[in-house]
Amino acid sequence: MGKLTDLLQLAQERAQAASLPYAGSLTPAEAHQVWQLAPGARLVDVRTRAELDWVGRIPDAVEIEWNQYPGGVPNPHFLTQLKRQVDPEALVMFICRSGVRSDHAARSAMEAGYNACYNVLEGFEGDKDAHDQRNHLGGWRHTGLPWFQS
Repeated sequence: MGKLTDLLQLAQERAQAASLPYAGSLTPAEAHQVWQLAPGARLVDVRTRAELDWVGRIPDAVEIEWNQYPGGVPNPHFLTQLKRQVDPEALVMFICRSGVRSDHAARSAMEAGYNACYNVLEGFEGDKDAHDQRNHLGGWRHTGLPWFQS
């Protein structure tokens, strides 16, 4: 088996173990590798515009808010925006701050007909540490994967 196949199989095993309705769950490092190895794969960042502006962005990620800022209300146009920017046949990985909103986005996309949806565990900022702060335990940024601040 190839590296891509191994990564996706591991992600699918995690999803099955957790009874998730989407294809799988990937760590940030695994998601980055899949993104590099799978032609046409897309990374969809579902954080708010404020998070993207103030915390950082992932180069070449598709940016579609799951919740709108300000107010945190659900984005009623999420699926329309997703369909406009991402082919339903593509392998799609969703990322947010910590992995919660991206889980919801992956579930919603699966229900809308996307077949290869994956959640990026830990998200962009990772879990909170003992001091209730993020960016010290896991996450895309802490792992040292590509990102920039605008």
